[in-house]
Amino acid sequence: MANPIKRLLGQTAIYGLSSIVGRFLNYLLVPLYLSVFERPAQYGVVSELYAYVAFLIVFLTFGLETTFFNFLQKDHDKEKVFQQALTANILINGLFAVFLFVFSQSIADAMLFGDHAEYIVIVGIVVMLDALSSLPLAKLRAENRPLKFATIQFSSIAINIVLNLFFLLVLFDPARPEEGVLFILIANLFSSLIKPAMLYKDYLNFRFQPNWDLLKEMLWYAFPLMIAGMAGIVNETLDRILLKQLLYEGTPQSLLLAEDQVGIYSANYKLAMLVTIFLQAYRYAAEPYFFSQAKDENRDKQYRKVMNIFVAVVATIFLVVTLNIEIFKGFITNEAYREGLKVVPILLLANVFLGIYINQSIWYKLSGQTKFGAYISIGGAFLTILVNVLFIPTYGYMASAWATLIVYAAQMIASYLLSRKYYPIHYNLRKFFFYLGLALVFFWIGKKIEFDSKWLYYGTRNGLILLYLTVVYWLERGSLSSSTKQP
Repeated sequence: MANPIKRLLGQTAIYGLSSIVGRFLNYLLVPLYLSVFERPAQYGVVSELYAYVAFLIVFLTFGLETTFFNFLQKDHDKEKVFQQALTANILINGLFAVFLFVFSQSIADAMLFGDHAEYIVIVGIVVMLDALSSLPLAKLRAENRPLKFATIQFSSIAINIVLNLFFLLVLFDPARPEEGVLFILIANLFSSLIKPAMLYKDYLNFRFQPNWDLLKEMLWYAFPLMIAGMAGIVNETLDRILLKQLLYEGTPQSLLLAEDQVGIYSANYKLAMLVTIFLQAYRYAAEPYFFSQAKDENRDKQYRKVMNIFVAVVATIFLVVTLNIEIFKGFITNEAYREGLKVVPILLLANVFLGIYINQSIWYKLSGQTKFGAYISIGGAFLTILVNVLFIPTYGYMASAWATLIVYAAQMIASYLLSRKYYPIHYNLRKFFFYLGLALVFFWIGKKIEFDSKWLYYGTRNGLILLYLTVVYWLERGSLSSSTKQP
């Protein structure tokens, strides 16, 4: 039979084509935003709004994608599982829609956007459209139809890019920066509409016939995942919100300065999120793969191999960005934002730890003990809030960067220790520490390298990256050549 790890890598590549390439194309919009928004505060508004989007998408999807994959393994009637999951999704989003339209102005006031309640309404509609599309897209993943999945994602991304270019390069007046924010949100609205339009058959075939027993069981499984996801988003994006709220001193000038901090931090965070782009693509393929391997007698062996390769890949991304930061900083087109480049290595390493934690988290999903995911994420959320609240007033966005690193490292360690007790997966810790430690040593060596010649400077630094990849390939060549019998 085909090597399951090769199959996982292959599907990751296809999902990654829509995720990595798509996110990269969206990343190319950031230099556009930085060039049209002359002051960081203006980009800070966009970044803050999308921080709230992250919270909403977790709540409105409610962990139902993972729940859907889990219940597929338990129930042979796959259509019934899908219909009930979609029923729950529609009910949750329907209740949110009522709340949004009744309280939009009050929400805008609380977020310090009192003059722009329309931002809140558009953001809410965008998130509902994305949430309602999540299960039909998950169904494509369960059916191993990555090409259709990629086509839908690319179509959405293409519309978003085209509309952003048209609105900001043709219609936008820099004298009215609030219009630029509105244009970005409208472009996102239309790009989100394309997903349900291309998945219309799933909605036409939907029948509202709730099976309350099954729905209760699914929601009971999903609720801890939603809590864990919500707490995870606290760790990922709450710093943008706290920066504004904690640095705002009640005056228009302090609000502008607080939004400057948000804008600078968010622009540089984008460079650190190159690891996260890979994580998104990987997760699309990994969740169905891990569940499909759950009953295989060689399960531990496969999970161990995947972890080894995963750590090496994310560590390589860390090296590529940090050792070529002089090249990557060209992504930040406005000099006013570049003072924040010092957070990039910290946030990159933080996202490496996040990726390892996500990879480990399969233990509580397979064992049905999703409450532990909630406990870990809630603990991380508490730590995130504590560090940010204590140190943002003094250190600004640097406090947020270090808080991110501390929290993700703590979650990674906590998840491993709990898995050893409740659902042991015997990872190769020697390889884990070797790959991570070698990447950090090469980073330290590369930072010490100084040559007047750019050829020598970049050649030596990238030589270290090639050496790292050579070592990994030599140690992992057997993992990609051996095959494992499928269940």
